[in-house]
Amino acid sequence: MSFVTGAAMRSLEEAAFRRGVSAEALMNLAGEGIAARLIEQFPLPGSAVGYVGKGNNGGDALVALRHLRKAGWTISVRAAYPETEWGTLPRRKLRELAVSPEQTLPGNPCSGPLLLLDGLLGIGARGPLRDPIAAMAKEMEQLRQQRGAIIAAMDLPSGLDADTGDGDAMTADLTLTVGVPKIGMSSENGILRSGRIVLVPLEDLPMPADSELRFFCPEAFPGLLKPRPHDFHKGNAGRVGILAGSPGMTGAAVLCASAALHAGAGLVTVHVEEDFPRHLVSAMPPEIMVRASADPVSEAFEAKHDAIVIGPGTGNCSESYHAAVLARLAEESRPLVLDADALNQIAKAGKLDLLKSNHIITPHPGEFARLAPDLAKEDRIAASRDFVERYPCTLLLKGARTLVAAPGEATRFNPTGHGGMASGGQGDTLAGVIGTLLGQGLSGPDAAAVAAWLCGRAAERCLADGPVCTATQTIAHLGGAMRDWRERRR
Repeated sequence: MSFVTGAAMRSLEEAAFRRGVSAEALMNLAGEGIAARLIEQFPLPGSAVGYVGKGNNGGDALVALRHLRKAGWTISVRAAYPETEWGTLPRRKLRELAVSPEQTLPGNPCSGPLLLLDGLLGIGARGPLRDPIAAMAKEMEQLRQQRGAIIAAMDLPSGLDADTGDGDAMTADLTLTVGVPKIGMSSENGILRSGRIVLVPLEDLPMPADSELRFFCPEAFPGLLKPRPHDFHKGNAGRVGILAGSPGMTGAAVLCASAALHAGAGLVTVHVEEDFPRHLVSAMPPEIMVRASADPVSEAFEAKHDAIVIGPGTGNCSESYHAAVLARLAEESRPLVLDADALNQIAKAGKLDLLKSNHIITPHPGEFARLAPDLAKEDRIAASRDFVERYPCTLLLKGARTLVAAPGEATRFNPTGHGGMASGGQGDTLAGVIGTLLGQGLSGPDAAAVAAWLCGRAAERCLADGPVCTATQTIAHLGGAMRDWRERRR
């Protein structure tokens, strides 16, 4: 699924109108879809306040409120303008809702979340927010800061330019983008303002042809996680070898191996140097095999693994260990995940020419800057494309929104995850999940993108317990995230 400009989105709507679909029908479908996604995100009903402007964006919010009320939510409306200034459809949706806009701030919410629906401005808005819209936006932000309210933007945050991502826009906790995501949301400012991006697909707005940037979601990439047949066994589930951990970095190996296990690997083996601390074995889940040897790199590469993960927490391994890894990269054709210290060693040795099509590399921005200092100064999307043109590997570039790039393919934009994941070990977890998916036969770009989506979605599931999600919690929720992918529940 491609990102679109505001003009392209309007063209999709006009094409639907020519086919006989009415604007009101689209609004009803959008509002119902928004409500369904919100109920998935927040299964415990609370208070929902619709902040509406004059246009159809506010109408979407009003329809969503009607469906939320049916699901047990307490609803109210705050209007930026008198109803006499509204468009025809929003006025009709207010009458159907049968509530009067509140003149003051919402009162104390009932139990459950306080959800603010941002329906103030749509994709046609340009320039800075002005009163009375600006005053409403300020009120919403105060509720967010002082009372823990959650801002959910209808289609895109009010004040965000749909094409460029510019603007001092509303800062949403999540954005429910209708039909097709807007290109402005992929910019640095767009990512900051949009929060979690949740797609609300509409059958009457078909996905446009592919572009250079694709929104990664189950609707656009069906069939990547198929149900297991009843005669499935561990040999079919993939054998994953892991070169991870070193003195002082035991946790990286445990997290990587545990993530591979919970992602569904049939057999997981961690290969370590023989003087590695003995407590590593006791820290590992019992399903993981730990093999210590004088030459763990050779042992890992000579074993019958379907995929190998290299690098999490190996910074304190011996020089011979790192040299052996570099030597093996040139001759190995199996899928390899190169993470963390493996990437630092490649950058240190200036051996980027070793990167091949069977490699997935997973740098965070600092590691990427060490690999390609000149590209690190570019826009992230352009930098990702340029990197894989130089080096024919799959690049997973971490950040507020993970990107996956590969030669000859559109760059994939992952919408899942949140700021509460900003803690050690999430990258080790991601590497383990990628290794499992590679071992099960997914291509490099598919394995990287699905793993990023799953880890982000698993972390979103943790939000029910609080705003912070540790890597251990992410691992615990991987199974639910896989079910969400298959059922398209997000």
